[in-house]
Amino acid sequence: MKKTIIVTLVIVLGLIGLIWFGSKSQTSTSPTVPQTGAKTALFADETMYDFGTISMKKGDATKDFIITNPTNNDMEISSISTSCMCTNALIVRADGTTKGPFGMAGHGYLPPANEIIKAGENIIIRAIYNPNAHGPAGVGFIDRFITLVDKTGNSLSLEVKATVTP
Repeated sequence: MKKTIIVTLVIVLGLIGLIWFGSKSQTSTSPTVPQTGAKTALFADETMYDFGTISMKKGDATKDFIITNPTNNDMEISSISTSCMCTNALIVRADGTTKGPFGMAGHGYLPPANEIIKAGENIIIRAIYNPNAHGPAGVGFIDRFITLVDKTGNSLSLEVKATVTP
């Protein structure tokens, strides 16, 4: 009986130690604006857009997200990827030129973004959702993401939602 209590106590203390050690080793991945002296981050006033109900018959749905560099330093977006092959992203510069498309990682060639955003400047990330990509069975609610990663490893996620009808 004494042996069972000791073994149980050792196991419980071991689990508590693992939980404590795991919580101490986690770091926050939330980027902050550098006025606080912390890491730099890309910023968007709007990070989620709901297209509402869209018909497959009307083709692609697009949404432009304005991305800002709120820092005093130039920033580089090193990569852009999407959560599904039905969604692509383009970088649209102030002069109207585009770069991309950027799609889902692991499904064909995904070019590096390597896009510099000067201090205080904006670029547009154009989200393009193809409601026909999943065929006739692709009706119903969708929730897709575009992830931008800067050179320092900070990320920004943009989200588009819709209810797809035939």
